[in-house]
This record gives sequence, structure tokens and C-alpha cells, in this order.
Amino acid sequence: MQRYFVKQRANGERFLIDEEDRHHIVKVMRMQLGDQIICVDPAGKQAVCALAEITDTSVVADVVQWKDEVSELPISITIASGLPKGDKLEWIIQKGTELGAHQFLPFSAARSVVKWDEKKAAKKIDRWQKIAKEAAEQSHRAFLPEVSSAISFKELLSKSKEFEYKLVAFEEESRNGETSVFTSTLNKMSKGDSLLLVFGPEGGLSDAEVQQLKNNDFAVCGLGPRILRTETAPLYALAAISYHFELMR
Repeated sequence: MQRYFVKQRANGERFLIDEEDRHHIVKVMRMQLGDQIICVDPAGKQAVCALAEITDTSVVADVVQWKDEVSELPISITIASGLPKGDKLEWIIQKGTELGAHQFLPFSAARSVVKWDEKKAAKKIDRWQKIAKEAAEQSHRAFLPEVSSAISFKELLSKSKEFEYKLVAFEEESRNGETSVFTSTLNKMSKGDSLLLVFGPEGGLSDAEVQQLKNNDFAVCGLGPRILRTETAPLYALAAISYHFELMR
């Protein structure tokens, strides 16, 4: 059954679907009146709905049954990635959404080869958000992750004050055999807590950046004995968090 994140309700028991999702329902899936879909409202509530009206601009779906399912991680994870080359960030957003990330925060790091172009920003962010939306629908998420515009390292430090827990993955810690910080941080966390995870671009974070993160209350952690690529490390961390909070208990 197709799943759609709906921006608004027509009323208490009806959903109004327009724009790209209306096109997908009518033109791609070729659905008819009475066909069923799953609608997810902005609060994360999910319902099986039947198509009740189809017009040239919108689709109206009536609630058949509200669903009581839990598909979100019990803690809120934001992935901050130093801007990588090519389509690696798209991969992180797609797979990170499948693995339960709440938000993605790209930033310009000292060793980022890619430079953020404000003229192309809106188009790029729209693409990233579309990738997150499609991944959230595919993985039966109840929440649509937000993908932020790229920010500076200084802005990242300022924004980090909004989070209860903060970690930076640093390959030197892995080389030195550090194994406890990541696990001990997860053990401290409770349902509803927020965690900011920072990962460097290709080439990693500079020593100066790591020191500034430490000065802003970040704990530095390793992610096992192997050195992971910039697009692999966030997915490793999310999978480990899922195991810790959803499978181990």
C-alpha cells in the first residue's frame, strides 16, 4: 500500500493531497475512487485511507482506520556531514532516512573539496528533501526527516547548543583503540533525547576542528577498529543505535 506524507487535513477524518503526490496517485499509480493508501500527517499519525475525490488539482482521502504503529527511533538523531564529493551526501540522506535519522545537517569543513554554491542551493536542497521523502515512504517512517541547507563550521558549533548529547566520530580515536565513548553515551540517553553526530568529509576533520568541537562539549569517539568512509560512518552509527535501542532491549 502506497504511503504519502500529507501536509494538511481537509477535516478531522479527511486528507487533502496535492502537487507531486496527487500526480503520483493519479498518473503514476493510476488509482481509482475507493483504492486505499496510507496517509501520514505532520504529527506522525498514520491512517489507512480510501480515495474519495479526484480532481484536476487534488485528491481527497477518507480515513478508514487509524494505525497504531511505532516505526521511529526512540531518540532523535541528527547527522552532520562535512560536505563530501559527488553524490555521497545523497546516499547518506537516503540510507540514513531508512535507518531512522531525524535530521541531516551538511556543513563546510576545512577539508571539504566541494564548495557550497548559494546560487544552486535551493535546487539542491529540494532534491535532497525529495530523496528523504521517498526513502521515508519506502521504509514506512512516520516522520519526514528535514534536510538543512549547508552551514559553516562556526554555525554548526552554534547550532550544537540545541542538543542534549553531542558526539564527533574521529578516525584517530579508532586507531588508538577507543571503544567506550559511543556506547557509554547511548547508555546515558533516554527516550526523547536528542543526539548530534558529526562526521568529517573525505580526509576527515582537521585537528583544529576536533579541538573546537571538544571546546563546545562534544565527546570524541571511535567507531570500531576499521576506518570507515565518510558515507559509511553515519550508517554504521545509525545501525548501531537501532540495535542498541530497538533490538537489544
